[in-house]
Amino acid sequence: MASTVYLISGANRGLGLALVTELISRPETVVFAGARSMSSASDLQALATKYPEKVHLVELTSADEENNAAAIAKVKEVAGKLDVVISNAGISGALCATAEVPLEGMREHFEINVLGPLALFKACYPLLRTSTEDPKFAVISSIVGSTELGTVRPWPSAAYGTSKAAVNWLTRKLEYEYPGLVTIPIHPGAVDTDMSAHSASVVAQYAKIPLISPQESAQCVLRVVDSAMRTEQGPRFMSYNGTVLPW
Repeated sequence: MASTVYLISGANRGLGLALVTELISRPETVVFAGARSMSSASDLQALATKYPEKVHLVELTSADEENNAAAIAKVKEVAGKLDVVISNAGISGALCATAEVPLEGMREHFEINVLGPLALFKACYPLLRTSTEDPKFAVISSIVGSTELGTVRPWPSAAYGTSKAAVNWLTRKLEYEYPGLVTIPIHPGAVDTDMSAHSASVVAQYAKIPLISPQESAQCVLRVVDSAMRTEQGPRFMSYNGTVLPW
């Protein structure tokens, strides 16, 4: 049986690292773990050392087209195929009232959270579409990006929420535009990561939100990705727990 080949961006810590760790336990699975700087990805390097046949490291910088193309070239050279991509790299900052959000902060969120997944898709799609009949491109989004649910929450998250709403649109559009492609924007839950810890240190409301572990989130996210398929209803905005969220 041929191995299923995954590419995970933002794999050096938090949810990305947990996704790689979960995939290692699966038989016939190869993971390409992407991170901007391998020098600061000691946990990821340790996994690659321990599982050299299953984990391959690739430098992957969000929204850098040349860098992303080089990463995919390595995937093709080593594995010859690519079945599933999970675009996980992202940022959350500019935690202030909407009228106070610096425009540069908004631009940075769009650069990483929207252009990052787009650049990754542009680089990986040629290999995805020739590798499998139902290639999957998943994007780690957020419930904050739901225009129905995220806008009414009393959290200072305009830059993050707007960028996640935009990447939801982009992810949905890709499935309609590319035959055979399965796209899945996924809310991973409120996850206990460095990102959530920073938010809680800045905004008191965030400190009251119950968190799940990266491991629990990763297991749930992978179940959603595993079960995703094209339907007549089109792509859906999924929560980690398997429920469908409003766009």
